[in-house]
Amino acid sequence: MSYEVERSNDEWRAVLNPQEFHILRQAGTEPAFTGALNDEWRAGEYVCRGCGNALFRAQTKFDAGCGWPSFWEPLRAESVEHLEDNSLGMRRVEVRCARCGGHLGHVFPDGYGTPTGNRYCMNSASLEFVPDDDE
Repeated sequence: MSYEVERSNDEWRAVLNPQEFHILRQAGTEPAFTGALNDEWRAGEYVCRGCGNALFRAQTKFDAGCGWPSFWEPLRAESVEHLEDNSLGMRRVEVRCARCGGHLGHVFPDGYGTPTGNRYCMNSASLEFVPDDDE
């Protein structure tokens, strides 16, 4: 698959720290309740740590109690891509940045009480928070 932003592993390692590289480029997962953005509640936008692609608005973030930042929908449908993930003996839907292919997390249909019923469970290390100007 080709993306608008493509780099070699060495180039990615030059712009990402080891944890970010592991998550974004190797589909890793940070431990629950350890991510810096799990408790971020200011108004703003969440962008891909790898390429700056706008992914989520803070208004769609909710406390799912799972230990990772959770959103009920992406900023735009074309901001992310969904891939079948049958690893770890589970059937899940992986979420990647549509601009650079970076692994963000997974989406689950258990966001009950949200407008979409979805829970986009994202790794903090794959995101960067950009507060609104008035913050």
